[in-house]
Amino acid sequence: MKKFIIGVSVLGGMLVAIFGFATNVFADGALKDDAVWEDDAIVDDETAEDEASEDETDANLPELFIKAVNPGYTVGGITNTGEMIEIRNSSGKMISLAGATVGYTNSSGNYSVLYEFPENSWITGESILLRLASSPNSGLAAVNYTKTIAMKGELNLKLGEDALDSVCFTGKTGCYKEFKSASPTVLVRNEETGLFEHLLEYEPVYDEGGYFVEEAKDEEGLGEVRGHCRGLEFSELLSYYEASRSEQFIEIHNSNPEQVMLDGCVVRYKNKKYVISGVVGPDEYFVYYPQGFSLTKNPTNSNLLELVDEDDAVVDAIKYPNGQKRGASYAMLGYDAAGEEIWKTTYLVTPGEPNGFQEFKTCESGKVINLATGNCVKATSVSTKICPAGQYLNILTGRCKKKESSEVKQCKEGYYLNPETGRCKKIKENSGEKYEVKPEVYEENTSFVALYIVIGVVVVGLMVLIFQFRHEIRKLWHRVFR
Repeated sequence: MKKFIIGVSVLGGMLVAIFGFATNVFADGALKDDAVWEDDAIVDDETAEDEASEDETDANLPELFIKAVNPGYTVGGITNTGEMIEIRNSSGKMISLAGATVGYTNSSGNYSVLYEFPENSWITGESILLRLASSPNSGLAAVNYTKTIAMKGELNLKLGEDALDSVCFTGKTGCYKEFKSASPTVLVRNEETGLFEHLLEYEPVYDEGGYFVEEAKDEEGLGEVRGHCRGLEFSELLSYYEASRSEQFIEIHNSNPEQVMLDGCVVRYKNKKYVISGVVGPDEYFVYYPQGFSLTKNPTNSNLLELVDEDDAVVDAIKYPNGQKRGASYAMLGYDAAGEEIWKTTYLVTPGEPNGFQEFKTCESGKVINLATGNCVKATSVSTKICPAGQYLNILTGRCKKKESSEVKQCKEGYYLNPETGRCKKIKENSGEKYEVKPEVYEENTSFVALYIVIGVVVVGLMVLIFQFRHEIRKLWHRVFR
């Protein structure tokens, strides 16, 4: 018995220890947001930021470095408010930005170029301010980029293939805390220590004369024409055609402040490249109709489209998923609160124009949408029929149908509601003084009758048994009472 008690005590102690560990690690059934796994141990965000500090204690910064980054937040219903990147020049002299790029690696490890500086661009002042083109204050910047930054990832500053500077904000070991939508901050570098910190308030420096692009001429001297496709992005595609493959198209949007020459740009699909050409003006759309290939109408798996520059750099990429519908396009309709692109299937097909959303197809005259299937069905000739009060018109059948009601029916004075029929029945009156006649409860009467029948069957059975064994009963009686 003593051993049993000791064993129970040890087991109880183990359970308490396990429960305490689980409570510290898990909250509401999930791993705490402020913790990351590292070598079978829990490292909270503060530890992660401290470790980032240990790895970056040298304040000997490069001539060009990242000063601050803000992924943008939703403020007052306006998305991407404040999204920006600030690049500093610590040299005190003019620096050529030819071949310099600002890129972003998302939490999935995919790298994309946010902006590539033109060959003839220079930084002459203290800083360059870059802002998302769709942000409210995009005009208060020297440069606009088009692909938004998410709440967690890594920002990179490169010169060609050489890395000049970077900062990661994933919350993992060696990185700073990720941004939080609920508590907007700006990740700002302290130039004395070289370390970043999340600040609640920060006003970036906008040096209006600190950045300029030398005017470039084409062969005919007609002004600046960009010869690459940086800054372009996919905005709409139609794969599931109605009658002919010629309906398929891929739309590209130019959000740059200048026109872009597409010569040298290619669309890569299923590991094959297809050349595109032409010129697309600022904030305009270029529609490419596939030549030499066709898009899978409704792929089983997501199909990948890539826009590739002449140096083989991927400028933009989009996967269109299963679920495409005949005659509908797959379009980019803006950004969500986290700054991610919103793509939806829409029946408002707009090649060469801004995108819009239409949930159902437009039906021909005489037909209406079946909301359950999304298909057009024949409208009945009584579609304008007016139904009486308490009923509604079914547009598919043209018939009036009674509305379901959860209210208990009320009967007028002198009537009661029959619960079995749901109808009002008149209360019977006696010839003398009036008495309220209550509804009969047939269930109770039926129960009593059933009980009487059971008792009767039992009594009859006993009588049969007594008669059948009367001699044996009599002999037993004499034996007992003799």
